Amino acid sequence: MEETPKQAFEAVFDFGNLYAAYRASRRGKRWKNTVAKVEINALEAVAVLQDELSSGTYKPGEYREFYVHEPKKRLIQTNSFKDKIVQHAFCDNVLYDALTRPFILDNYGSQIGKGTHFGLDRLAAFMREYYRRHGSADGWVLKADVHHYFASIRHDILKRDVRELLHDERSLALSDDIIDSTPGDVGIPIGNQSSQIYALLYLNKLDHLVKEGLRIRYYGRYMDDFYLIHESKDVLRAALKTIEEHLAERGLKLNKKTQIFPLRNGLDFLGFHSYLTDTGKVVRKLRKASRERMKRKLRKYKVMYENGAITREKITESYQSWRAHASHGDCHALIEKYDRMFNAIFERSDTENVTTD
Repeated sequence: MEETPKQAFEAVFDFGNLYAAYRASRRGKRWKNTVAKVEINALEAVAVLQDELSSGTYKPGEYREFYVHEPKKRLIQTNSFKDKIVQHAFCDNVLYDALTRPFILDNYGSQIGKGTHFGLDRLAAFMREYYRRHGSADGWVLKADVHHYFASIRHDILKRDVRELLHDERSLALSDDIIDSTPGDVGIPIGNQSSQIYALLYLNKLDHLVKEGLRIRYYGRYMDDFYLIHESKDVLRAALKTIEEHLAERGLKLNKKTQIFPLRNGLDFLGFHSYLTDTGKVVRKLRKASRERMKRKLRKYKVMYENGAITREKITESYQSWRAHASHGDCHALIEKYDRMFNAIFERSDTENVTTD
């Protein structure tokens, strides 16, 4: 089969593409020693990578492991800076275009033009359309996510899925090496750029099963977190059974908190609680966990700032990111309250810096 330009492996070891991948990989990380060492001889380092990739001698290295605790405890496996460059070049020039082609519109994660706010807007549109069709908020929601998703992805099934879409032999060889760089036959690292694309692909067949096989119109997924909305609870019960059987064939199982509940209760999705009123309006409130998390951060930042352990710029960057996210909900009063908490961090310093004649 003739390869499309985006599947040709030559694009991965093209010097210009590799150098662009190096620049993208160092963004926001130039203070790290591992990045600084490469920066000293960047052109030479990129040339060495180009030679390894073109000759087929490149192999991914080992991972560094650490835990993050927000929003929940998760094991993160991160690769070396050299491997990040290769992944950028591979994902940007081959993998992304090849593997995302069959994705449905309502697969929201880690894609150009999509993301959390796109997913939230699609959910709101589904809710409004549901109200127009049925004239009320009476209905049911199946809300689910996959238990230990990244850690449960089977290498053999993932490689088979990749082969259905990617046909260049050298691209497949690199893809196999990246997938198998995790010890054992199951699990891929959350921290890899390629893992985001692989994880989106691994549930692509579920997306088509729900939309086309079960004919559920109101369905959306962000990575392993998904929902189905339907007027019949029995239809959703049957759908749940089919979904569980499909996932079991792929080595996956749903989280125990999976449930079917009334649509008028609203649902938690992508950091917000969205619900449909009796008049057909969709209201979106920030989840309590997100509110409490930012409150703790602001209190922590106040102490750190007073002790000189963090700059005003860093605090502002963090808060503005949260504020931009919260602004996508009906959270005006909440944002005003947190603005006051944010400004209070700097009040003492600003007062001390005031000079009088």
